[in-house]
Amino acid sequence: MEYWNHIYAHFNPIALDLGFVKVHWYGIMYVLALVTALLFAKWINRHDHIGIPEETIDGYFIWVEIGVILGARLGYVLFYDPTYYYIFNPWKIFSPFDASGNFVGISGMSYHGAVIGAVLATYFYGRRHPQYIYKLLDITALGIPVGYVFGRIGNFLNQELVGGITTQSWGIYVDGVLRHPSQLYEAFLEGVVIAIILFAIRHKKPFDGALIGWYGMLYGMMRFIVEFFRMPDVQLGYVCCGWMSMGQIMSLAMMLFFLGIYFVLKKVGTQR
Repeated sequence: MEYWNHIYAHFNPIALDLGFVKVHWYGIMYVLALVTALLFAKWINRHDHIGIPEETIDGYFIWVEIGVILGARLGYVLFYDPTYYYIFNPWKIFSPFDASGNFVGISGMSYHGAVIGAVLATYFYGRRHPQYIYKLLDITALGIPVGYVFGRIGNFLNQELVGGITTQSWGIYVDGVLRHPSQLYEAFLEGVVIAIILFAIRHKKPFDGALIGWYGMLYGMMRFIVEFFRMPDVQLGYVCCGWMSMGQIMSLAMMLFFLGIYFVLKKVGTQR
């Protein structure tokens, strides 16, 4: 376990240094997450004979990805930046350059913000293309947790979103402190476990679109649990009751929101 405990000392988060730009493993994992989610959704569509045209899936995923990127970044700015720096400097929100003009990429994304962006993108897409929207929500719910696994592995490889202090033998040293590999806990619980559950019960859904409601509630629950093993955001600390992180508050809100979404979709499904 010694090598594993000190894995960050042996691993470079930069996969490729081209001189003018550095390609991080996180970026590679992010692209892999998107592609995997899309391909798995397409596979489900074919395997289960759902009947959504592939060009419709491609078009919808483009809308959703735009919503995810915008929502993730804006969500971080709104929920995780207590200095309001970007509120007063909005032109820097999506700038990949630092004050000296060096390319540093864009850091600071919120998954809950990404969910909000995806929901808005789905709403606007559904208004223009209502025919398959509810079935699209189902295959999206099945694809997201599969791709999510790679996203959290990317966080681990990028040595970010580190876990809380631990004495467990499988902990990893971060700046000399043994910590939970909470990014991998998230990859397992919020990715693998949810993917298996939804895949196993997909034929038992009571109406089209139900899986997205189940996904949102399952994710919120799993994320709330994992947050106990994750170090709270340094700039925020615990924001409620001396033990609750921003991630947990957002996860509770997410569970309630998707519970509401579930019943709205159920009512719509009954009327269709």
